Amino acid sequence: MSDTATARRGTTISKTLDMKLEVVVIPVSNVDRAKAFYGGLGWRLDADFVVGDTFRVVQFTPPGSPSSIHFGTGLTTAAPGSARGLYLVVSDIEAVRADLVGHGAGVSEVFHRAGPGQPAITGRDPERRSYVSYATFSDPDGNGWLLQEVTERLPGRVDPDKTTFTSSTDLAAALRRAADAHGEHEKRDGGRHDENWPDWYAAYMVAEQAGKPLPL
Repeated sequence: MSDTATARRGTTISKTLDMKLEVVVIPVSNVDRAKAFYGGLGWRLDADFVVGDTFRVVQFTPPGSPSSIHFGTGLTTAAPGSARGLYLVVSDIEAVRADLVGHGAGVSEVFHRAGPGQPAITGRDPERRSYVSYATFSDPDGNGWLLQEVTERLPGRVDPDKTTFTSSTDLAAALRRAADAHGEHEKRDGGRHDENWPDWYAAYMVAEQAGKPLPL
């Protein structure tokens, strides 16, 4: 087989195989303190494996997340607290901020940006645009987390043939947005009740997640 054919074959295979981000390692100085912090946030404790005095791995998973975090002993040579820009995508940033504060986290006020690289502006984006509202918090070592409100994905950011929700909270939020949009749809239709509203909701939710034009 020629090198060109091999390259083409490799390219084809790489596009069809899943490579799912599973775990991110964060560096901490005190494992038990970090464990208490993330457990206090309500994150799911998946594992705490100890092998002698030189190795320990603790795994936590944020609510609704397909990916987890690891910290412990013998996992990384990075300086404790050096992890930055750990994104947590949420559908309602104010509700999530309030929940984290209620669990003892020191979370910043919500802010937004007019665009990428633009200065921070106090408060949630008044237009509730996706991707532009944020809040931050850190763990006891200073590893930095960034909340980002995403309600509608940009085109190409998700598989257009799949619609998934990782928690009942995200599903409920999507249903509320569909309900609000459908209410406007019924108003434009003379206020008549739409008996096919389940189909309309489904089309709206699929289009919203795939970044496609929303139904009118």
